[in-house]
Amino acid sequence: MTLSLPFALRALCEQLSREGFRCLVVGGAVRDALLDLPVKDFDFEVHGISYERLAEFLSAHGRVDLVGRSFGVVKFTAPNEATCDFAVPRRESKIGRHHRDFHAEFDPTITPREAAARRDFTINAMAYDPVTGEILDFFGGQSDLRGRILRATSDAFAEDPLRVLRGMQFACRFDLTLDENTAAQSRAIASEYGTLAKERVAEEFMKWATKSTRPGRLAEYLAATGWIAHFPEIAIMYGVPQDPEWHPEGDVCVHTMHVVNAAAKIAERDGLDDDNRAVLLFSALAHDFGKPATTEQRDRDGRMRWTSWGHEPLGGPLAKHFLARIGIKSAIIEQVVPLVENHLAHRSIALTADTVITPRAIRRLAMRLAPASIEQLARLIEADASGRPPKSPRLPEEAVRMLAAARAESVAHKAQPPLILGRHVLPYFDNRPGVHIGEVTNAAYEAQADGKFSTEEEGLRWLELFIARQHK
Repeated sequence: MTLSLPFALRALCEQLSREGFRCLVVGGAVRDALLDLPVKDFDFEVHGISYERLAEFLSAHGRVDLVGRSFGVVKFTAPNEATCDFAVPRRESKIGRHHRDFHAEFDPTITPREAAARRDFTINAMAYDPVTGEILDFFGGQSDLRGRILRATSDAFAEDPLRVLRGMQFACRFDLTLDENTAAQSRAIASEYGTLAKERVAEEFMKWATKSTRPGRLAEYLAATGWIAHFPEIAIMYGVPQDPEWHPEGDVCVHTMHVVNAAAKIAERDGLDDDNRAVLLFSALAHDFGKPATTEQRDRDGRMRWTSWGHEPLGGPLAKHFLARIGIKSAIIEQVVPLVENHLAHRSIALTADTVITPRAIRRLAMRLAPASIEQLARLIEADASGRPPKSPRLPEEAVRMLAAARAESVAHKAQPPLILGRHVLPYFDNRPGVHIGEVTNAAYEAQADGKFSTEEEGLRWLELFIARQHK
């Protein structure tokens, strides 16, 4: 294992060792180094020292922040280095029903093994001594990493229900199978989901969306833990049939998990930042939320086939409700909803190879998607089409032509901004604000999308004529 510390941090560990204390790298840094992943953040645990002495020591070498005092944590920033956490070891005992209802006991005599036992999963319970080069692995974390197993460190796992959702994103980030005993512990505390703060739920789902390599393990994990009952939009997709000609992979839930896996690969390929990746992953997860309520067999060309007519518009509100309920920020929700509601738009806008995609049609699609974009829609369409093994991953030809038309009209990244605004309309109504201003600006934007004007000057002429007609 290669775990290289910045020079200043290594020097601190060595100096602490010379003074009789033991400074260990703990948590995710050790796990990621063993997986040959980049280590971005370092957390340290210092044994044999009091919190006050640790804070005093670190303050002589950089900037300290004591906001983590109740958890025994000192936030430390060395010159020209990122901020990292130094903590003294602690024991914890649950004193209430909620996630933060723990009593922490700080004791310099706590051993590394005792400290490791309080961590959630064995893969996070390892430590590394940068002075001796020793890996401290008391609970089999290295073995579990090799076997791709996600296992609770101890029975204390069940004391904190948030750990179940942490396990969700770990399973999807590192492609891990949940240990059955850990699944049983999770099922035993499924009723405690309601004790979790919405922002903590959102944090774990955002990590799922922004860090997962196999996000399609989501449904399997939630089913194994019994926590899928808290996410009925996902649960209800199980067993919903699809036409095997279009979907040889199986039911709607199987398809959706393939789609989110494809979305993660597309996000990686395109180098998406966290928010754009989250928009893609959440829209991939929610794109068929409307199918369970709309799926039925219908006669098509003399054959009874499974269809889901109308699932697009129905899926938008379901996606909005789901994401708001788990605490996802509105800026992401506002993009996901129109993507879900228009994820089959390429089929209508470019029905056949001979269909001409008009500027009007592509501009109107960009307007319907805003604040999302046609480029984002193309990624969702590609993920949807790629989530149908054994069919090959692809961007459908209709979507290729849709994206080309959007780029030709300069609306691939965002819709055209409205040329006629409220300030242009107000003088026609004696500068009196009201709903009538919005009605006129909306009509102007519709006319702009139809190509009736393309500059502000042309728009002002259109506005004058429009107002004159309204007052006849």
